[in-house]
Amino acid sequence: MGCLSGPQVKEIALGLERAGFRFLWSLRVPPRTRLGLPSEYLNLDGALPSGFLERTARMGLGLVCRWVPQVTTLAHRAVGGFVSHCGWNSILESLWYGVPIATWPVYAEQQMNAFEMVKELGLAIEIRLDYREGSDLVLAEEVEKGIKRLMISDNEVKSKGERYEREE
Repeated sequence: MGCLSGPQVKEIALGLERAGFRFLWSLRVPPRTRLGLPSEYLNLDGALPSGFLERTARMGLGLVCRWVPQVTTLAHRAVGGFVSHCGWNSILESLWYGVPIATWPVYAEQQMNAFEMVKELGLAIEIRLDYREGSDLVLAEEVEKGIKRLMISDNEVKSKGERYEREE
């Protein structure tokens, strides 16, 4: 099971806030059975940048939850994009509901899945495609840039994804 480091959580938060799009962020507590995992986000206020929850709530910008039902969330018409680790189930669910993906593979086959979605099929944009390349820390600027690319209305990835959306 993958786990975000404390500094990575802060970078994601800053990138989401700077991008300026409304968001729903599922931020789960790391499993207690593994040693050396970040414990600083057992309390969301301690894990996120100072004032992040207050600012994003005041602006109506975002909501951070411990867990959200992924399929139900992706099925909602208000969802304009999905930042995904690119596990196969997540890709299929996103395609089924026509939700464009910003890829962020973490390990194993996720990188191959992300590459296929971005480079071969043109059905996703990348935040980070090669998890082994460069720093392990994805900076706020990368998150912001990826979200903005994903959410622009004339995005080719969005129009391609809509063709795959399930007919109701």
